[in-house]
Amino acid sequence: MLKIYNTLTKQKEEFSPLNPPLVKMYMCGPTVYDYFHIGNARSFIMSDIVRRYLEYKGYVVTFVMNLTDVDDKIIKKANQEKKSAREVAEFYIKEFFSDIEKLKIKPATYYPRATEFMSDMIDMIKKLEEKGIAYNVDGNVFYDVSKFNGYGKLSGKNTDELEIGARVEVNEEKKHPLDFALWKKAKEGEPYWDSPWGKGRPGWHIECSAMSCKLLGESFDIHAGGHDLIFPHHENEIAQSEAANEKPFAKYWLHFGFLNINEEKMSKSLGNFFTAREVLKKYSAEAVRLFFAQAHYRGPLNFSDELLQAAEKGVEKLQNLSDKIEDELQKNSDEGKQIEFDFNNWYEKFEQAMDDDFNSAQAVAVMFDFTREVNRIIAENESLNKDFYNNVKSFLKKTAEDVLGVISFQKKESLPSLEDDLIELLIKIRTEAKKEKNYALSDKIRDELKNLGVILQDTKDGTSFKKVRR
Repeated sequence: MLKIYNTLTKQKEEFSPLNPPLVKMYMCGPTVYDYFHIGNARSFIMSDIVRRYLEYKGYVVTFVMNLTDVDDKIIKKANQEKKSAREVAEFYIKEFFSDIEKLKIKPATYYPRATEFMSDMIDMIKKLEEKGIAYNVDGNVFYDVSKFNGYGKLSGKNTDELEIGARVEVNEEKKHPLDFALWKKAKEGEPYWDSPWGKGRPGWHIECSAMSCKLLGESFDIHAGGHDLIFPHHENEIAQSEAANEKPFAKYWLHFGFLNINEEKMSKSLGNFFTAREVLKKYSAEAVRLFFAQAHYRGPLNFSDELLQAAEKGVEKLQNLSDKIEDELQKNSDEGKQIEFDFNNWYEKFEQAMDDDFNSAQAVAVMFDFTREVNRIIAENESLNKDFYNNVKSFLKKTAEDVLGVISFQKKESLPSLEDDLIELLIKIRTEAKKEKNYALSDKIRDELKNLGVILQDTKDGTSFKKVRR
């Protein structure tokens, strides 16, 4: 039985979708004005693992991730680069897709762009205005927070506390300090759209409400995003959507924890700000995914080179077993030794972990226990029946590959033979260096090849190499 911690109710709840086996899930995507950072990557990867596990459980998931392609940050970047806002957005949308593909994140069912849903946003604002919940001040339209009784139910604070503690911009046009913009009057040089209130553009919050309701319905199953979006973004989404539609908005709210860099909060001002693509230059996508999966999605996580290096070694252990299984399936037959091995027990352990609010950390521990046990059995038996290897492969594929995305059974592309020859040449030079006790050069060759995805394996018979996914 899958249980999910619901930010809205502040407790774990049995997962019961509105219309099983269908599950409708919305994930807040990027504002496309720059390359996304590794903190964003945590949210994107963990939402991907949640989605994959729901599919593992047999649900049919409609997964929506929005692209905010009109925003103050995009306009600022466009002015800095002397480009149009559209040019900036298009460039970073393309780069976003490139980066999430490298991170092995499954494509969403829909990637709605805010600029493509302008009429839906205007319609929702009109509906709120007709109900007396939105008000127009000279082309700027605001949401009147005092008209929505449930405001603060997601963040768990009342409006008085929020008013004191919230970082809200001073605006004399607002009736109430917590009122927020639904429609912004166009300033000179900014992109704009025609509306009943004049030329302007939508506020950030109304974009997600309009897109999610349009694509998933006025009530849907899961809304996910980073912990920093609980207030004001998600709080405002609930207020807008439920006031406009008079229905519950999202049933379950999932929020992903903060990422710290070397025990400090990640920020540009501290100079410890990394983009996902910078991290992928040093570490494999599988290592990044394993690193995130080894912590519970709701808690804070410290990001460091030491932890990523450990994750890389963990991936190597899992991938080595996968490669070994593939090799054994090629040479073993149905006449090999039959052994008793309770695969169902391992599936149950994996599912017990993931059913407990997507506890991927415990699920990863199950994977490593399974790997140790299988390696022990292979080492103790010369020839095993092919069924054993097929069952091992099936387990690893369904869990480590299909859910966690930390290994791959796909055939790896071979490097051209010239590159193989060059690797052999470097191995020969390294062997000579070791004979001459030039260990600095020997280690440098080994480490540099590893950075290129070539692992050297020293044995009593000499040195061989293996290419791994980068």
